[in-house]
Amino acid sequence: MTVIGFHNSHEQVHPAELLRAVQHAEEVGFTAAMCSDHLEPWNERQGHSGFAWSWLGAALATTGLPFGAVNAPGQRYHPVIIAQAIATLSAMFPGRFWVALGSGEAMNEHVTGHVWPRKELRDARLRECVDVIRALLAGEEVSHEGLVTVDRARIWTLPEQQPALIAPAVSAATARRHAEWADGLVTINQPHDVLREVIAAYRDGGGQGTLTIQVHVSWDTDPDRALAIAHDQWRSNVFPPPLCWDLDTTKAFDQASAHVTPEAVTESVRVSADLGQHAAWIAEYVELGFDQVYLHHVGKEQRPFLDAFGEHVLPQLDVSRPAPAVAVDPAGPPQPRRPHQEPQPAVLP
Repeated sequence: MTVIGFHNSHEQVHPAELLRAVQHAEEVGFTAAMCSDHLEPWNERQGHSGFAWSWLGAALATTGLPFGAVNAPGQRYHPVIIAQAIATLSAMFPGRFWVALGSGEAMNEHVTGHVWPRKELRDARLRECVDVIRALLAGEEVSHEGLVTVDRARIWTLPEQQPALIAPAVSAATARRHAEWADGLVTINQPHDVLREVIAAYRDGGGQGTLTIQVHVSWDTDPDRALAIAHDQWRSNVFPPPLCWDLDTTKAFDQASAHVTPEAVTESVRVSADLGQHAAWIAEYVELGFDQVYLHHVGKEQRPFLDAFGEHVLPQLDVSRPAPAVAVDPAGPPQPRRPHQEPQPAVLP
């Protein structure tokens, strides 16, 4: 049994329209949802960048779906603020919210005016942020000096169970590095041999929890239009690291992708007018071991995709609802927090 979720692209769709789309996704049979958290779209044709955290409150309140968000603490966001946001959503909607914590991209983070750090410093900063967020979600008072600074922070409204903190990883090296702290892994569609390496690295590194994949798809009844949609909307997203990390504006992505061909986009997007083919592709990811598959239709119009996949694709798959999105406890099942326990001071290294 597999969770089939709907990915909500804030870069492409107005937040009010996106809210209607995710409500409709639940109606047609999707069992989970996730969203991006960007300040900039990937290209000017996408044209949006709604604030994910505001939208998540509305989406959780108006559907019964569990949600995830991909976030980069440390530069544009202070980790204490992210911990408070996570705690509030998790307290209001128990077991229905998880967050994937990554090292970010320059296009979103450069706006603070600070230097965009080299990758090893971004990874070290992320690790500090994860420790800060974990301690705060455990009810501790936190002070920390390092790549981020925290002075006697405490989160007063906490969920009964700590929510899952998920590791986003595209490469095996990143998956292995994050395995020590993560409650699960999320990646994107890549060649199957690469995905096998990513999964193996995460598990070999001691990684626990669920395996999740976000799959970019483009569907239309007209195959030429399906390809044209993918090329128009997603050709700026075909670049591997470090280029995708370090380009710092929407305009830069547009310039870099000016000569990307439609055929090249199919290496990153599953493009087909054949709904049976889409179902077969999803089944392949399940066979690889993924517990949750989130589908991102890269077009701006979401309702035709949702209707077609709800009627013809989801029934071909053994779709289930996810388990509660709570932190993995190596010593046993997650333990409820006592609502009125006194916080314990924590000075993180």
